[in-house]
Order: sequence, then C-alpha cells, then structure tokens
Amino acid sequence: MDGKIVNNILTLNFDMIATLAIAVLLLLLGYFLRKKITLLEKFCIPAPVIGGLIFAIIALILKETNVMTIKLDTTFQTPFMIAFFTIVGLGGSFSLLKKGGVTLIIYWLLCGVMSVAQNAIGVICAKLTGIHPILGVMAGAVSMEGGHGAAAAFGKTAESMGVTGASTVAIAAATFGLIAGGLIGGPIAKHLVDRNKLKAENVNMDSTETFEEVAGISNNTKITSNVLMVQIALIVVCMTVGTVVSGWFSKATGLVLPQYVGAMFVAVIVRNINDKLNFVNINYYVIDLLSNVFLGIFLSMALMSLRLWELAGLAGPLFVIVVAQVLFIIVYTTFIAFKLLGKNYDAAAMCAGMAGHGMGATPNAIANIGAVTEKYGSSPRAFLIVPVVGAFLIDLIGIPNIVWFMNMFI
Repeated sequence: MDGKIVNNILTLNFDMIATLAIAVLLLLLGYFLRKKITLLEKFCIPAPVIGGLIFAIIALILKETNVMTIKLDTTFQTPFMIAFFTIVGLGGSFSLLKKGGVTLIIYWLLCGVMSVAQNAIGVICAKLTGIHPILGVMAGAVSMEGGHGAAAAFGKTAESMGVTGASTVAIAAATFGLIAGGLIGGPIAKHLVDRNKLKAENVNMDSTETFEEVAGISNNTKITSNVLMVQIALIVVCMTVGTVVSGWFSKATGLVLPQYVGAMFVAVIVRNINDKLNFVNINYYVIDLLSNVFLGIFLSMALMSLRLWELAGLAGPLFVIVVAQVLFIIVYTTFIAFKLLGKNYDAAAMCAGMAGHGMGATPNAIANIGAVTEKYGSSPRAFLIVPVVGAFLIDLIGIPNIVWFMNMFI
C-alpha cells in the first residue's frame, strides 16, 4: 500500500493483499450492521452488498470532493469467483439435479423469456430516447442477465460492428444491475412471503432428510489440515482444468465461455464420476464452509471496487433503460414467475435469486437466497435450481437471443 500526490490530489493505492483485507473487514462489517440495523435485516440485504457499497460510496465522496482517490488491486476477485462456482459444480450430483424436476424447466423457461424481454425493453427505450438500438441491447440481457462478463465480451463485439461506446454502456449498466440485483431480491422475497403468509419447510423435497444430509453436508467428521487440503486441492484442480477447457472452447468455436462456467462443468463431471468410483473423499461440510467464505469475499470485493462516479455521467437514455429493467424485474418476478413456480416459499426464494442473476450475476442470486433463508428458513429447491439455471442453462437461450438482437438492429 502506498500513497502519492497526483494533480494535487492524494492517490492511495492498495495492493492485492490490502484489498483482500479490506474486503474481509467489509464483509464482517456487513454482517454486523445487518444484525444491528433493523431495516437491513428486515429487507434481507446481503452482507457483502452492505459492506461493499459503504466503501464504494465513501470512495465516491472522497473522489468527487478532490480529497483522495482510492485505487484497489482486485486480483483475488476472479480466483474467489471461480472457486465459488467450482464448489457449486461439486454440489451438482445428478441424483440431486433430478430433484429439480418440472420446476427447474419452468424456471429455465422463465429466465429465457426474461432475457428476450430485457433486450426488447432495451431496444424500445433506446429508440424512444434516440440512441442506437444495440446500445439498448447492451443495457438489456447483455449486462442484466449476462453480467460484467457478457458486458465486456459483447461490448467489444458491438464496437467492432461500429457501435461506438458499446463497452462503456454495457459495463456501466452491468454495474448498476449488480447493485440493483443485490438490493431488490430480498425485499421481493419478503413481500411475497409476508403477503402470502408462506412458511419454509425444514425437510427435503420428497424425503424426511434435510438438504444437508442429502447433499452430504454434516459436521460429524473431524476437520483436520489434511481434510482441508484435500478439499482445496480438488477445488483448485477443477478450477485449473476448467479454465483451460474454457480457453479451448472459445478458440474452437469463437464463442466466449467464461472461466467459471468451464470450472463448474469440470467440477460437475468430477463430482458424478467420484459418486461412482469414490476416488477422493469429498467432505461436503468443509466444501460448504469454503463456499460461504469464497462467495462473501468475492461479492464484497466486487461491490467495494465499483466506480460509482462512472454512473454519474450516464444520464438520460441509459438511466431510462436501467430503471425500466428494474421495474420489469420486480413486476415479472412478483406477478408472473412467483405464480408459475408454485406460489410457495421455494418460489419466493427463487424469485429473490432470479432478481439477483437477472440483474447482475449468479453469486448475487445465491447471496439473495442466502439472506432470505437466513431469515425465514431453508429452501433446498431454490439453492438447487437457481445456480444450475443461472450458470448453465440460461446461456442456451440468452446467447442466441443476444446475437439475434444484435444482428437484427445493426
């Protein structure tokens, strides 16, 4: 960490270790404030969002008042993200996936309709406000359902097609979506739970066993350094192979396959082969603990590093589009998705998840569900279906949909 004067303004540079330390402290601050502030607890705001946004707002104030500029090294953000999704993949046993059943298909189709609607809203608002329709697509499913990864990828593609500023619009919209998705998911679920007087079921879908027991997550095994290292080794090997697979796929097909998707795919394969051959002793209790740590730190780092001052210059058309997207998600999840998913507690939790990855990213969705279930009780179905659809199946409709819209309005 070092500081220097640039243009008469102090610039404070945090290296990757200091940035990681701040992220962890902000995560702990988020948990503390959520327990202390009734409003935060009431609306199930995720702890990483609380701590991260506080830092981002402070950084914005310091910058805009010419007091100080803060620069962070978020090198660890990507590894934590990939590690978390690798763990999600390790939980993807085919025996568990089958339990998603018809609800999983309905949720997937709802997400497909949502991506088409987001692009349509973006294009319509772009035309009404007089900007290029593809900029509307950039602020549609590309940045909303696709998140920052898709924003960076499709933004460059749109610019190569002659649409100036596409990357900036896409990334800025994704940033707004990440914030909005983390803020609205909990309140949506709370409204649905309270209005319909819903109760969580403390048993698995069609078994008297708990989800933790079905998934093999129990703390009856002594955690030793060897047990921990075996789990970490499994995770990092899947991460490494997955990133290589993603690179090969992208080169072979010309399509962008995010590294975390490749890591998840490899982890799913490893998990199901291991279920048959049992070549490594996977301790799912330790895996679950690591998952919570990786998710919390990743989201905290993602939120704290947001450049909120970049949103200040995006007035007019972009503001209209992103507000329209937020209103659409609220209406869509509350009045359509909730009913089609069964109008029960699981449906409410899945709507919180849909708001998370429908406006930002799958980790946001999991954080939303986690905040809801911490308050109201577990939802094994939501934790099963949302990651599978959000990280895998959604692209089967989302990517062709984006490509079609881009080619239609170029």
